[in-house]
Amino acid sequence: MAIIIDIGAKIQLKKPHPCGSYDWIVTRLGSDIGLLCVLCNRRIMLSRSQLDRRIKEIASNNQDSIAGE
Repeated sequence: MAIIIDIGAKIQLKKPHPCGSYDWIVTRLGSDIGLLCVLCNRRIMLSRSQLDRRIKEIASNNQDSIAGE
């Protein structure tokens, strides 16, 4: 089952980023999903199937979550 998310959505992944943050902001949608770490601003790309496996929770699904863009 595909998860429906929008650009600007704040999500939590199951495992933390090396900086210690679980929280990410969606910055790009397509066949790959662009994510921005909330704590250290690192950008990563995950395929939709990888994101479906790694996602724990969608904290907010609105455009107001994007900081500085």
